[in-house]
Order: sequence, then structure tokens, then C-alpha cells
Amino acid sequence: MSQSTPPEPPKIVFPCDYPIKIIGDAAPDYKDFVCRVILKHAPDFDGNAIVKDSRNGKYMSVNVTIRATGEDQLKALFEDFKASGRVSMVL
Repeated sequence: MSQSTPPEPPKIVFPCDYPIKIIGDAAPDYKDFVCRVILKHAPDFDGNAIVKDSRNGKYMSVNVTIRATGEDQLKALFEDFKASGRVSMVL
């Protein structure tokens, strides 16, 4: 039997529109917090965000689309969300 290497995931071609879902504990200022962090890394972000509460209201998700310019930008954005202590998951 021959061993084959698994296919590599597709590479992202930058710049591109990049959708992000940010999930954290529900709070009145959660959307504003998410938008502030996004603007730090994507100054051209238009502020358009879709907010959804979880079924029991404990969590909130904010869906945004940014114009991603590179992997370094995305890595820094994800690190800021992680360091905030307010974000449970970024998809």
C-alpha cells in the first residue's frame, strides 16, 4: 500500500472579504466591544454587524465581514479577541 499525504487546505488569496463570527458572554456593550477591536485591525470596517442571542440568552454572537489584507492582520485580530477575556470563540 502506498501512503498518500493529505491534501493541503486551500490558501486564502488576500485581500478578500472575510466573514468572522465572534461569540462571547451576552452584555449590552458586546457588539460595541467587538466593533472596536475590529476597527483596530481593519480601519475600513463599515460597522455592519449581525447580533444574535443564544437560546437561553447567556451568549451573544456578532457576525461581521472585514476586508482582510493578510494572515498577520487576522492573527493579530484573533489574538486581541483571545486576550480580552470576553470572547469564548472566534469562527
